[in-house]
Amino acid sequence: MDSSSIYAVSLFLLLLLPLHSAFPHNSSASAQINSNSILVALLDSRYTELAELVEKALLLQTLEQAVGHHNITIFAPRNQALERHLDPEFKRFLLEPRNLKSLQTLLMSHILPTRIASHHWPAADLHHQTLSDHRLHLTTKPSGHKTVDSAEILRADDVLRPDGVIHGIERLIVPRSVQEDFNRRRNLAAISAVLPEGAPEVDPRTHRLKKPAPVPAGAPPVLPIYDALAPGPSIAPAPAPGPGGARHHFNGERQVKDFIHTLLHYGGYNEMADILVNLTSLATEMGRLVSEGYVLTVLAPNDEAMAKLTTDQLSEPGAPEQIMYFHIIPEYQTEESMYNAVRRFGKVRYDTLRLPHKVLAQESDGSVKFGHGDSSAYLFDPDIYTDGRISVQGIDGVLFPPEEEEERTRRTTPLVKVAAKPRRGKLLEAACSMFGAFGQVCQ
Repeated sequence: MDSSSIYAVSLFLLLLLPLHSAFPHNSSASAQINSNSILVALLDSRYTELAELVEKALLLQTLEQAVGHHNITIFAPRNQALERHLDPEFKRFLLEPRNLKSLQTLLMSHILPTRIASHHWPAADLHHQTLSDHRLHLTTKPSGHKTVDSAEILRADDVLRPDGVIHGIERLIVPRSVQEDFNRRRNLAAISAVLPEGAPEVDPRTHRLKKPAPVPAGAPPVLPIYDALAPGPSIAPAPAPGPGGARHHFNGERQVKDFIHTLLHYGGYNEMADILVNLTSLATEMGRLVSEGYVLTVLAPNDEAMAKLTTDQLSEPGAPEQIMYFHIIPEYQTEESMYNAVRRFGKVRYDTLRLPHKVLAQESDGSVKFGHGDSSAYLFDPDIYTDGRISVQGIDGVLFPPEEEEERTRRTTPLVKVAAKPRRGKLLEAACSMFGAFGQVCQ
């Protein structure tokens, strides 16, 4: 090959290079989703409950990649099946942040990595593998009704798109693995193990083993919660909490992390979570208390209420801890239990972790009102987190004890000078009485 031929080939390759860069062959370009995709149709369809769960499970990117490689078939439960016909405990379990994997497995079990329209429906029992490796049984009953597992197809070919199809089904399909995850949490298998016992003690008088009174599993602690609290900053630094309580009944650290994650995902309570985790050590202290078997109810002010706190209220040593202690009730209360109590008794005073102060609750405008005066707050977001040990109730104000509220009022009230009324004639009257004693008369 001469030099002119080599030059021609090189020039041809240089001309092809821009064309090659203009048409990339990577997988990301082939996985682009257009407006006519089945995923866009799902988000705009009648199956709003399923679409909301898909967004909460963070599955949109995973489904985009699946649609970029092959067509899909989605079995969408109707909204009534997810709103009314689903166990509330099971739905609460699915929406907890730590159970995100179970929610993803549940939703991916409703999606097949292939396109199966109604005219392709098998007459006999046929197995198909879902995106979560769960096997679905597709069959046609003698009556002609199409079924997938135990769910009947209500709307066959409800949504048709070039990259997939959506069939409406009557109920939710729950895989066995998700059922087992839920049953393990519901049965509290983590706390049903044999409780560890301390070393036996010998009575020096009788040289026999002491037999302490047995404490049944799950019983409340013997000591009051105030004895288990860490000493405040004015006494000594709070000790570092251990991995669990003396009897290791509960994993309090995990439960506290769960409710703080729930606050962050709920939105509007970032300031409260920041104080518990970063500004104070209350999160670790609450975890230790729950590990010991205590229960807590947290009245969480929202971000709008926390923004009204002044620098003077937070700058004093131990002030954030004292404010938060007044918002923690050493009882397990839900919105329903507190509302029933105030409806029955009118006014209820709940103990707080800030001794000896109590928080006042009363019924107002169909809700629960805490505190009194200017520092009152309403139950704004009920039951943000409830797991049987920790209950978090959102309120729209920051509460203060009555004594502090009166002191704050005195500080903010301007001093008013009161002028003494003139007492004219009193001095002359006294002088006349003195002269009268000497026999002189005042004219």
